[in-house]
Amino acid sequence: MAAQPAPPVTQQVGRARGCGERPEPGELREASRCLVQDGDGRSIPFKALYGEQKAIVLFVRNFLCYTCKEYVEDLAKVPQSFLQEANVRLIVIGQSSYHHIKPFCNLTGYTHEMYVDPQREIYKTLGMKRGEGNNVSVRSPHVKSNALLGSIRSTWRAMTGPAFDFQGDPAQQGGALILGPGNEVHFLHLDKNRLDHVPINTVLQLAGVKTINFTNQPQIIDI
Repeated sequence: MAAQPAPPVTQQVGRARGCGERPEPGELREASRCLVQDGDGRSIPFKALYGEQKAIVLFVRNFLCYTCKEYVEDLAKVPQSFLQEANVRLIVIGQSSYHHIKPFCNLTGYTHEMYVDPQREIYKTLGMKRGEGNNVSVRSPHVKSNALLGSIRSTWRAMTGPAFDFQGDPAQQGGALILGPGNEVHFLHLDKNRLDHVPINTVLQLAGVKTINFTNQPQIIDI
């Protein structure tokens, strides 16, 4: 069931959980020139993702991480019609080789936009963290597996995949931004650990997109 969209946010939400400081103009300008790759290996400037249209941009950990997989499985449930109605793009950016994009989309059922930043240039420029902030106690509403079961599933996927790799730096954390059009930064959150995701309905609401009722959706966890 959809909720009514909130008015679009037009400034940094400074009191949001885990919300960092607004990127310095120079940082965003530098990041905007970095290249991301699509599932076919085509390179495009990061700014092309939000320059002409507001975009929810979600940087994730490695594609092998179970928390990343389960978060993106819930992102897949956002109807394209909701995004079109609000004129907002929904974009996931990982940090693996582009070869992993299509298999990961097939695994999670995600059909919105996905790109990769293989050298983690944008992650670094925007100050996204490496390592776990163990002093931060958070729980993502989108992660269904416990740490032991999730880690076993991640290892199994690595072992049975075409190449045994972590599909990105395993220590890299992600973050969430709402950007555009132009250089406008509406929201920024830097994840402190693997469970510190911004709830999907939070970023949808802040971007003026209808929210989703996840509670009545059956959860199917594949390995």
